[in-house]
This record gives sequence, C-alpha cells and structure tokens, in this order.
Amino acid sequence: MPAKTQSSNHSKIKSAPLRAVAHAELPTRYGRFTIYGFEGDGPAQEAVALVRGNLRGKPAPLVRVHSQCLTGDVLTSLRCDCRAQLELSLQKIGRAPSGVLLYLPQEGRGIGLMNKLRAYELQDGGMDTVEANESLGFAADARDYEFSAQILKQLGATKIRLLSNNPEKVRQLERAGIRVVQRVPCQPRISKGSRLYLQTKRPRWDICWMEFEVGLDSVIKAR
Repeated sequence: MPAKTQSSNHSKIKSAPLRAVAHAELPTRYGRFTIYGFEGDGPAQEAVALVRGNLRGKPAPLVRVHSQCLTGDVLTSLRCDCRAQLELSLQKIGRAPSGVLLYLPQEGRGIGLMNKLRAYELQDGGMDTVEANESLGFAADARDYEFSAQILKQLGATKIRLLSNNPEKVRQLERAGIRVVQRVPCQPRISKGSRLYLQTKRPRWDICWMEFEVGLDSVIKAR
C-alpha cells in the first residue's frame, strides 16, 4: 500500500538532473507562448511549460503550477474546477507582461489516473474526496513541487507571483528556493456541479477559505 506523503536560459540545476527536451512556438486563443518540454530522472518527472515575456524582469512573472486533470481539463468533468482554473490561468498569464504555466503529470493530486478513478468509485459510494484518497492508502494531497521549482529556476523565474489558492504550494516552492512575492487567487466562477467537491476541501485542506466563500456565495446567489 502506498505510503502517505504530504507534501531563454538553459543553466544547469545542481540539485537533480533536468533536461530541456525541446521548445517551439505555441499560438493559443489566450496569446502566443513558447512551449518547453522538460524531463528529470524520475518516472513522473516530466512537464511542459508555456512561457511568455521576460521572466527576469519587473513585475515578477505570473506563474501557475497546474496539476494534470484528464477528467476536468480534457473531459470537462464537473466533479472539480480544474479546467476552469486552467483556462483562467491562461487568460491571466496571456494578459500579463510575462508568465509561465507549468503543467505537471500529478493526476488526482499525485495518486495517478487509475487510483483517481478508484477514488471516484468510492465517492459514488458515499465517501468524500479526502476519505476516498485515504482509504486507498494515500495522503489527501500527495503532490510534490521540488521538480516544479527546478524548472522555474532553469527558466529564470526565481521570483514569482503565484496563481494559487493553496498555501502548501507556496510553502513547498519557497522551501525549494523560489521566492513567491505575491499569491494571486485563482478563483474561476464555480459551477453548481463542482460545489460539493469544493465544499469537501473546506474542512479538510489548507485552502484560502475567505476567497472560496466569496466564489461559493456567487453560486448560491445564482441558483
């Protein structure tokens, strides 16, 4: 059973091997980006970064570290707000002078796609999101941001404004040597379908709840 865990410049990263595999221009409906592919030595150590602007300039670049969510990002599931957060992040970064969207293969808060589907099955049987993850032997959030910090350093983004509602993400990046000068709330409009999922986070996860309440109120008032 898995153990619970909580948790352009091509300079070398001393803490662990990191390779920039390729880069290319990527026009999107949110603006033009350069997309980079990165690999480390670990089995899950790969990521893509969408980059625009001068990451060493002022103001500090706007950065979103986004964990992959096939069901939300691609299949438009309403069990989460992942796609809405991804689209809002691309929109904000596309309007900023500089920024990075870092997309990581940390499906299901780090437990993987198949285990995430097992957790969904348990949720359909009455468990909440945290109970389902813990029943499978995982922490409520098994993600780690050390690899993310290495990529940001290689890109030159050592001082950032972070698009996130998660203080643990801020703490991990800071411990890994990234200076978070501002945490920018990532608060898309909350759908009725994802409201229960977000309410589950409220007592269980270390999330910035004052901001969440404002978003939740907008859903309740729209009913």
